[in-house]
Formats: sequence, structure tokens, C-alpha cells
Amino acid sequence: MKKIITSVALMALSTTFAFAQKGPVFQFKEKDIYEFGKVKEGAKVEHVFEFTNVGDQPLQIIKVEATCGCTVPDWQPKTPVLPGKTGTIKVIFNTQGNPGLAYKEVTIKSNAVTPDKKPRYTLVLKGEVTK
Repeated sequence: MKKIITSVALMALSTTFAFAQKGPVFQFKEKDIYEFGKVKEGAKVEHVFEFTNVGDQPLQIIKVEATCGCTVPDWQPKTPVLPGKTGTIKVIFNTQGNPGLAYKEVTIKSNAVTPDKKPRYTLVLKGEVTK
């Protein structure tokens, strides 16, 4: 009986501890959508998304991918972002050959805790490219 009570107590304690840990969490300084308005075809749209790790564990970005070759992301730092510290994700969209409405997604794969509990976070650049 003592083993059962001890086991239940340990499970309850570990569950409480697990819920107390938030893990790493992205908080972007501004929105996670950048609306660049209208630009002429051939322009390069550049935006830097700044974020803070508001979680209680280091945030490690594993990979940042764009939906097409016309959009190039880069992030800093490449090392884990400690709780309370900041980082950046710079995105450059080359509008050459892309006239019309633009909606470019950049997916961040990391160890961050997201609202939908998936290991990714999406940033968006949108606007219009005119000829």
C-alpha cells in the first residue's frame, strides 16, 4: 500500500512540476505579420522580426524555412536564446518576377512552446508588387 501511495504522490508531484515549467516561448516585439504595402517589381523587401524568449528555458531555433526561393530568412543568434533575452529573424523577399498580391510565409522550427503545441511558428510578409 505504501508503494502505491508513494507512486501516486510522485506522479502528482511530477505532473505539477511539468505544468509549472513553461518551456521556451516566442514573444515578438511587433506583429508576426509584416505588411509592406505596395512596392515596384524588382525591389527587395526586408524586415527584421525581433523576439524575446519569455519562457523559462533556453529557446533553440533549429531551422527557418521560406515557402519559395524568392524569400530568404536568416536568424540570430544561432545559439540558444536564454530566458529574457532577444533574437532576430531577418527576412528578405526579392519581388523580381513576382508581380501581384504577395503572401510569403516563413516557418520557424524550434523547441518553443506554441499555442497549438506544435514545434513550429509562422511569420508572414504580405503586400502588393506592381509592374
